[in-house]
Amino acid sequence: MKNIYLLGATGSIGTQTLDVIRQHPDKFRLVAFSAGRNIELTKKIINEFRPAYVSVISEQSAKQLAEQYKEVEFGFGDEGLINVATYDAVAGDEHFVLSAVMGAVGLLPTLKAIEMRRTIGIANKETLVTAGHLVMEKARKYGVKLLPVDSEHSAIYQCLQGEDAKAIRKIIITASGGSFRDYTREMLKEVTREQALNHPNWSMGAKITIDSATMMNKGLEVIEAHWLFDLPYDQIETILHRQSIIHSMVEFEDTSIIAHLGTPDMRIPIQFAMSYPERIDLKQSKSLKLEEVGMLEFKKMDFERFPCLKMAYEAGHEGGSCPTVLNAANEAAVDLFLKDKISFLDIEKVVYESLEHHHKVDRPALEDIIEIDKNTRRIITEKYE
Repeated sequence: MKNIYLLGATGSIGTQTLDVIRQHPDKFRLVAFSAGRNIELTKKIINEFRPAYVSVISEQSAKQLAEQYKEVEFGFGDEGLINVATYDAVAGDEHFVLSAVMGAVGLLPTLKAIEMRRTIGIANKETLVTAGHLVMEKARKYGVKLLPVDSEHSAIYQCLQGEDAKAIRKIIITASGGSFRDYTREMLKEVTREQALNHPNWSMGAKITIDSATMMNKGLEVIEAHWLFDLPYDQIETILHRQSIIHSMVEFEDTSIIAHLGTPDMRIPIQFAMSYPERIDLKQSKSLKLEEVGMLEFKKMDFERFPCLKMAYEAGHEGGSCPTVLNAANEAAVDLFLKDKISFLDIEKVVYESLEHHHKVDRPALEDIIEIDKNTRRIITEKYE
């Protein structure tokens, strides 16, 4: 039995994680989880899974829930997130923390969970983008395994099973192209929030769907891959693949390529990370039938069409605190776009300006990262809200 500590239970990844737990009650036990503002869904999760600890955003909501559920401990805010990741009241063979929250808020809970030597499932790419050097150093220090949950990184991880990492020539991360993959730059000037949220292949949360449309999501994945697989950026390639059937590929020194194929179902990489090293039945999931797919298409990535991807590569190459600024500026800009305060193309403008005005810190400490992240968001908010 694995004890599961789920950060972000009410989001897209979180609800699909709950589905995996629901299908395998003999293997997984939900011990603690955090939720956002969806209190009704939070109650349903408590009623079904009976966790020991729950954290929500506001103190008021935590107090109201505590009155209703006397047997459950409640927390709130950043401290509550850390408490979810480190909750230690239930004995069990293994402790698995799945970070499925959106944004840099996942950093501190992840670091604290590593210190407790818990296996980490990383669905929160911003943690590695913001402070990859700190996370990987701490994981090595405590001997903690980081298992990727993003479909692309899970695919790479699976392709590398039994392989010599030194023989890698490059990894190839695929991208669907998002909501506007067939739009010209001129057409993007008038797109709406509703159009941007209509992803052609995947069912995801609002923020990650917008990131997919700008291709920033793929840029964040490139930086995440750099840390997870210890590869320089010139060995990490991105390619446009409309069908989202091949999730990633690895090319080796002998020019052979191993690809990971599957249906666009996030429960596959979620369950793989949770059950690793065992593979178990994924119920109610459709097998991939290539004869029904018919054709797989690929196209070279156009950095001029997708400048957010280009900026992510540049920030990664520059290193230091630049990826922290990239992520913070993008989160703030996407939030503004979802509130109809800026246009779609303004997202990349906000990120570009933030990077241009930033004075890089070469090897930022945790305190530096927190301060840079906060200041980047503050400057953007003051300018646009």
